[in-house]
Amino acid sequence: MTTVTRNLPWFIRDLGVSIVGQKCYTSLVENLDVADVQCIKYSISKGLGIGIVVGGSIMKVPQVLLIVRAQSARGLSLSAYILETLSYAITFIYAYRNEFPFSTYGENLFLTIQNTLITLLIILYAPRATGKTFNAAIAGLSMLVFFFTTTLIPLQLLAVLQLTTLPLSLFSKLPQIRQNYRAQSTGQLSAFAVISQVAGCTARLFTTATEVGDSIVASGFALALLLNLILGAQLWMYWGFDGREDVFAEKGKARASPVPAPVPVPAYEPAPTPWQQRAATPPPSLGGRKWARKVD
Repeated sequence: MTTVTRNLPWFIRDLGVSIVGQKCYTSLVENLDVADVQCIKYSISKGLGIGIVVGGSIMKVPQVLLIVRAQSARGLSLSAYILETLSYAITFIYAYRNEFPFSTYGENLFLTIQNTLITLLIILYAPRATGKTFNAAIAGLSMLVFFFTTTLIPLQLLAVLQLTTLPLSLFSKLPQIRQNYRAQSTGQLSAFAVISQVAGCTARLFTTATEVGDSIVASGFALALLLNLILGAQLWMYWGFDGREDVFAEKGKARASPVPAPVPVPAYEPAPTPWQQRAATPPPSLGGRKWARKVD
């Protein structure tokens, strides 16, 4: 069997070496050494990392489609998405500047782009019609300025910013969790996006521990996993419910609708007796001839 694995085509060999490295490729593929635990863990981490990057590139697409099709962002928290986008952007730039393997952070680039688009859609489909385009432009420009600014700051300051992703992750999910609880509904929140985030954070804990070993990044993924699990539990509990907001809106409409004026009912009057009818009948007329007494 090793005769076949050691003579694989060059493009397969080069691809394998580029993913797991020369040492692990030789051990696992060419020598079929299944006892090499270190290389097995590293290869699993690489495979999970590539899968997460590919999945991250489309993770929020169903959420975008839900908003566009419904022409509504009901149930989505604007502040939650702004904070989550900042967290993704900081994590991406921190990993890029520290030259981590792209398979350990690449999805943060795609999630930053997709979250920016969702944030702009929430602003555009907000109930208030005034200044929506202006607010969307300001939000987009601010995110771009922040993104390019963080690529120029020193690594020491960038490490401090990476620490802020812990409270950012916390406060980015709390508004959404609170809004779901108050409405007893998840609105236009995408189940695919939430489930993918749970799976991605779980896998990221493994890949970070295997390939990077950065406790700050690992802590961020652990907190994000916990909060995404709460969102997943809310999706399960509130599945199929329209929410309290719709019920309250219907009650408000019912209260605001004008009450029709009552139709007057005529009072009951008993039928007149024969004596009453005779009294009400006028006496017969004496005709058109007038009688007068002539006075000389």
